[in-house]
Amino acid sequence: MPEDDAILMQRIARSQDRRAFAEVANRHIAPIERFATRMLGDVARAQDVTQEVMLKVWLRANEYHSGKARLTTWLHQIARNLCIDQQRATARLSAWQEQDQEQALSAVADDRGADVSGLLMLLPEAQRSALVLTYYQSLTNREAAEVMGLSVRALESLLVRARRSLKRHLEVAP
Repeated sequence: MPEDDAILMQRIARSQDRRAFAEVANRHIAPIERFATRMLGDVARAQDVTQEVMLKVWLRANEYHSGKARLTTWLHQIARNLCIDQQRATARLSAWQEQDQEQALSAVADDRGADVSGLLMLLPEAQRSALVLTYYQSLTNREAAEVMGLSVRALESLLVRARRSLKRHLEVAP
């Protein structure tokens, strides 16, 4: 029977157990990379974020407390913060884009090749995070809210606004 994540993290924290780390990495790299790719829209940057998450697992294993959250929640929280940092560092969301969000969404929806992933990249970060965490990463609303530092009610409000925006713009697409 495989060891649970909390035990593996204890082994990493106590004795820098490489086998425990390898097991944690094997279990969690793929979902974290998928999350980062959806958040950033760039596989290479997502891989960088994923590596940094795993580095934090190795260096900060003692900061994980299994009683507070599942390991997957903790890892998604780290990944989300790193994705936000990446976006800020590369200035992907310029002031113009933020001011003209609706116009940009309409332009993407009008393009015949528009799809949900293209629209996701133009949603405000909080709405995009909420959608990706719940729909693509299959976290519960409670877990996603915890990752984002929100109440469940606030997360649900973000989801409603995000779905409404996506639906409106997808209906406009030819």
